[in-house]
Formats: sequence, C-alpha cells, structure tokens
Amino acid sequence: MDTEFDLIVVGFGKAGKTIAMKRSAAGDRVALIEQSPQMYGGTCINVGCIPTKKLLFETATGKDFPDAVVARDQLIGKLNAKNLAMATDKGVTVIDGKATLTASHEITVTAGSDTLVLYAPTIVINTGSTPVIPNVPGTDNPHVFDSTGIQHISPLPKHLAIIGGGPIGLEFATLFSGQGSKVTIIDRGELPLKNFDREVAELAKTDLEARGITFLNNAELTGFSGDLTIALQDRDIDADAALIAIGRRPATDGLGLEQAGIKTGTRGEVLVDAHLRTNIDGIFAVGDVNGGPQFTYVSYDDHRIVLDQLAGPGEKSTEHRLIPTTTFIEPPLSTIGDNTEGENVVVKKALIADMPIVPRPKIINQPHGMVKFFVDKQSDALLGATLYCADSQELINTVALAMWHGVTASELGDGIYTHPATSEIFNQLLGS
Repeated sequence: MDTEFDLIVVGFGKAGKTIAMKRSAAGDRVALIEQSPQMYGGTCINVGCIPTKKLLFETATGKDFPDAVVARDQLIGKLNAKNLAMATDKGVTVIDGKATLTASHEITVTAGSDTLVLYAPTIVINTGSTPVIPNVPGTDNPHVFDSTGIQHISPLPKHLAIIGGGPIGLEFATLFSGQGSKVTIIDRGELPLKNFDREVAELAKTDLEARGITFLNNAELTGFSGDLTIALQDRDIDADAALIAIGRRPATDGLGLEQAGIKTGTRGEVLVDAHLRTNIDGIFAVGDVNGGPQFTYVSYDDHRIVLDQLAGPGEKSTEHRLIPTTTFIEPPLSTIGDNTEGENVVVKKALIADMPIVPRPKIINQPHGMVKFFVDKQSDALLGATLYCADSQELINTVALAMWHGVTASELGDGIYTHPATSEIFNQLLGS
C-alpha cells in the first residue's frame, strides 16, 4: 500500500467523505481512515439522525419496538455499505484503523498489531463527536445508556428516565412514549425546551405531557445505582432504564493533536479560523470536531469551505451562516434566525387549528401546533421563525432560502403553493 498521499481524511463523516470523494475524482491520491467499519458514512448515518428518525417513523406507523429496530438496522446496513462503495468507486483508499497524528503531516494507523505510517501535505480532521457522560457514580450501570446503545435496548423499558432535556432527549422521549413507555425527562435547566420561543415551548410541553412525558426541571443528577435508582439532589427516582442525553463533545481523545502541535479548546475541540484552518498549515478540521454547530448539514457546508481552500478562490467561510434547526418531536419543532420580540418587530402567529386555509395538518391528524414569524416593521424583512407543525422540517428550509436571498415576508406570503400543503401557512400569515 502507498504511504504517501495528497490528502488524508481522518473520519468518515459528512464533510470528510465528501471532500475525499471529490478530491479523488479530481485526481488527488486520497486516503480515508475510519476506526470502525460500523461507522462508514459517519455518525448521522449509523447512530445519529437517520437511525433515530427511522425508529420514530416506524413507531408512528404502529410498529412495535423490536420490529422498528429491524427496519432501522436494515436501512442502516444498506446506507453503510453504500457509503463505502461510493468512496472506493471514486478511487479513495479506505483504511480501517485508529489514526494518531505523530507529527504535523504524519499519521500512524493501528489495527490490532498492525501499524501503518502515512504522510500527506493536506490533512482533514473529521472525527465527529461523542456523547458527554456526567462525572457521577454509576454511569457504567448496565441499565444506563447513551444515545447509541439505547437504540437496541431490550426489553422495552416500562419507565425510561432521560437525563437532559435538549433535542436528543426530546426526540428519544417522543420515540419511547410512542412505544408506550412512561418517560421522565430530568433536566438541570429551569424550564422545559428552554432554548425555544416561550409561547411555543409551553404548547409543545403540554403536547409532550399528553404523551405521558413528565418533566423534572432544576434537577441535579448525583448518581445511579441498583436496577435502577436515579439519585437527584432532592429525591430518588426508580426506572427500568436511563438515557444520558446531555450533549456531545468533540471526539479528539487519542488523536495526538498535542504532539502534532495542533491547538485545541476547553472542550477538546480543534481550534479553527473562519476557513476551517487549524494553526498548522495544510491541516483542517470539519464537522463536530471543530466545536461548531453539531448538524450534518453544517458539516456538509464545511466541505464546501475546505474545497474552496484547496481548489478555489478561498473566499467561502463560516461567517454569517444562517442555520435552520429541527427537533423531531411530534409535530416537529423548527427554528431559524432571531426569534426576539421588540418594538420594531412584528410577530405574525397562529395556532395550526385556527388556520382555515391550511388543511393538510388536519388531514394527516396533526392539527396541533403553532407557527410564529418575526418580521422587521420597517423593511418587512424576515428576521426569524419558529414553526411547530407538521412538515416544519421542510418549511423551515423555505424560510431559510427566503432569508438568505432577501425575500420579504410579504413576498413569501404572496407565493402560489400547492394545495393541500402545509406551506399554505405562508399565505395565511404573511400574505400582503
């Protein structure tokens, strides 16, 4: 095997694999190192966005959890194999093993007793993130899971306690409550859904409680014990299983960044500039590992920035990004931009149930929810939006496109949309 390449990518995630394939297709000698064949394609495909959404979809169609898991595994197996085939078909050399930077442009790969030393003038660090585990006793309890392990839990817990009330915790709460489990969300924050517009958050909380989900806020975890007791500062809670969902941190342990001279931040993130360059010339960091927003679509945008550095004018950057988000509860909750009310802001809002010209949510039996748009009073510019409704994961992309290109609220509202479609909320609320 060759040991000298034009480009080495460490990690098979969204940005890295795309960079690898495009540069290989352009004629570069490219190596892509992945420590686990189970992760071909990255976190999102194998243990993150896609498998969890598949479980949510199968649950919504009425499948029990074991059958939903079978459907999940079948899909992920196909996607994993397809991602490997796409890379190799483009001429990328895929190497299984643990990568360690042993010098600024030297990587040692170990697989069992085998060792391989590789060199490249350009290296892309793309190792993603890993679940944060709290420093309390009992996290090794067999009834305590992270967001990967919980996807294959057996048997289905009658009572699941979720540590953390962020997007990951809320999505798993939706999944397991849909399977009939009692769910308790234990969160140290003062309010449920604290990062969302308060009016919409209160409505979503009510809907989640109607599914059998209980919120315990201002709750401080102190440990786990037995089969299973969750100890809080002021009480103990018994459950069949616990999910730790308090966030993810950059996966940089054991990468050898210090010996390569690469600077890192307080959370272990690889420090980069607006062009995703580290402090070492020719070394980039993309995706979750650089400490930016942890979304696969942001990682995809990262790949554009790096390619622009490698083979373009070098103008693309992370500055002025406008990033939509969706949390997949039911209905999905999506946001973008500035959702702050103020003297110069017009808030246009309505409950989904009160929108007579938007029948699609009622047709698909999701008539609950609310949408809010934040519009500049003088310019009619869209400042932001919170969409808690059926299809919001698609609608928020339309809002994002409008905001990127300076389409005003009235212009978006005066569009001609198919019927019945949830996009008719634009006509209902924003039309001139």
